[in-house]
Amino acid sequence: MDGDTDLAAVASLIGDRTRARVLIALGDGRALPASVLAAEAGVSASTASAHLSKLVDAGLLTVRAQGRHRYYELAGPDVAAALESLARLAPPGPVRSLREGTKAHAVRKARSCYDHLAGRLGVAVMGALIDRGALVGHDGTHLGVAASSDRLAGPGRDVDYALGESAGIVFGELGVDLPALLASPRRRPLLRYCVDWSEQSHHLAGALGAAVLDSCLTAGWVRRARASRAVHLTDVGARALHDRLGIEL
Repeated sequence: MDGDTDLAAVASLIGDRTRARVLIALGDGRALPASVLAAEAGVSASTASAHLSKLVDAGLLTVRAQGRHRYYELAGPDVAAALESLARLAPPGPVRSLREGTKAHAVRKARSCYDHLAGRLGVAVMGALIDRGALVGHDGTHLGVAASSDRLAGPGRDVDYALGESAGIVFGELGVDLPALLASPRRRPLLRYCVDWSEQSHHLAGALGAAVLDSCLTAGWVRRARASRAVHLTDVGARALHDRLGIEL
């Protein structure tokens, strides 16, 4: 007979600094080879391999072979949401170099939360979609003490956002074919939101949030950092988002 949730079993895996760095590096939903993850964690290939095996065995990561390489990724959005929630509770890590300080700033400015935009950029996009009537139902701010289920990080449940009358036009300007997305079969909800841990406001998630990030990447408006969940807003992207959504970062 199963007992209560064994929270300590998962917490001890995430609590190791090397494994935590690996999980953070994979927080943007990409699949990365063991060599890149070893470099990100600052450990040898053999040490990284041992940690990766533990994370796979625990169901936090999945692995697939491609040619001579093995690629690792988060087991799903629930793992990403747990990491975002822990990031909100955790104290800031010590910055020991200019490179680390720059990386921390970049993550807060714009990052991917599994497969959708987060950080100041993600929150700004969400706010602009609401202002332009593409989304309706709330103003994008966290409900604070009035929140029932929502916390300061992770998937939101308190607010029922819906598509507004201008959704087709506004999302179309972002390169998202909304009618095609609505007509396509999906294994996940179209429209969801997360409470952004660094901004304490809402950013767009779900299949629609993923489509917006995909479109921004394809258009060259943002580009991924090499081994970080940060994304960098390009000059072309800054102009495009200003022209289409009035966003200024």
